Amino acid sequence: MLITNIGELVTNAPREAVSVTSPGPFDMIADAAVVLEAGRVAWTGPAARAPAADEAVDAAGRTVLPGFVDSHAHLVFAGERGDEFAARMAGLPYSAGGIRSTVAATRAASDGELRANLARLAREMLAQGTTTFECKSGYGLTVPDEARSVALASEFTAEVSYLGAHVVPPDFDGDSAGYVDLVCGDMLAACAPYARWVDVFCERGAFGADEARSVLRAGESAGLQARVHANQLGPGPGVQVAVEAEAASADHCTFLTDADVDALASSGGTVATLLPAVEFSTRQPYPDARRLLAAGVTVAIASDCNPGSCFTSSMPLCVALAVREMHLTTAEAVWAATAGGARALRRTDVGHLGVGARADLIMLEAPSHSYLAYRPGVPLIAAVWRAGERVV
Repeated sequence: MLITNIGELVTNAPREAVSVTSPGPFDMIADAAVVLEAGRVAWTGPAARAPAADEAVDAAGRTVLPGFVDSHAHLVFAGERGDEFAARMAGLPYSAGGIRSTVAATRAASDGELRANLARLAREMLAQGTTTFECKSGYGLTVPDEARSVALASEFTAEVSYLGAHVVPPDFDGDSAGYVDLVCGDMLAACAPYARWVDVFCERGAFGADEARSVLRAGESAGLQARVHANQLGPGPGVQVAVEAEAASADHCTFLTDADVDALASSGGTVATLLPAVEFSTRQPYPDARRLLAAGVTVAIASDCNPGSCFTSSMPLCVALAVREMHLTTAEAVWAATAGGARALRRTDVGHLGVGARADLIMLEAPSHSYLAYRPGVPLIAAVWRAGERVV
């Protein structure tokens, strides 16, 4: 299939390369076309040089870009926390303790209720251009509840994170060591077959550095790769723990020291995943994205969709916030939401439209990628293709 008459084609791929093995720097082609074949990108270039195809779609000057890659989301849950949000907006500070209310609701929900809510949120993401997403457990915090959470998540995405180490549940009050033993033992054994990643909330009110290291080491022994919730609520050891573990990403990165930035910059590939909608929803300071980029750190943007600190699934909103509040350029923000997310998931097949990439792409009702920030809050997704099939 040929999509032609594209006003602006964002590829995130070197123009002269026949194929690419990973997302490259932001790049776009004006007056462009793209050919999709067998679920992959087969050709990109100027529309005037486009080859013939069995089917053609006229983009009528619209923008086409890679599907968004949302590398941080918590979608397996029940209940809601609207009252908590209202209280926070009235001046009460956010803390990790609110997670416990979602844990209670999730434990009480049936598999069918959890699956239906997850399916609804996945459809919501897709309608807003997200074609790849990561999904965490972390609202069950018992062996059977965490196991069913990762099993349900695996029905919707290959990027499943085991987050048994989200907070210490009420049934282990005063015995965090005992809970860490459970997370590293029976709970991990039950969850590892469904997961690709192991995650830990290394933060005050959650888990300390040594506890986080134990969880990540146990996950690695079970064949899972590391990710870390780091430095969200204040300065702490999370980023250093992530880099030591060679984690794919350190997520949040709101409060960083110079040593944290240096560690990320010199790491072997730990991405700083920024979650601007969290700061929007909690009124915390935004991460200093320019400081990270100036140091040479790879930056991704993700939604952190969850019922407590950030109940949005909108990657376009995250792009707009990154531009307006974190001072990214429109190109940097779009790259971070596509290729950056792919780097945070260590994926080479998504986040770009180089030849051979999976044909995940979105068409905007706009002539430029900049409209994602220029027209915030406006539904700009005109069409979505996933693996070459139009799904929106």
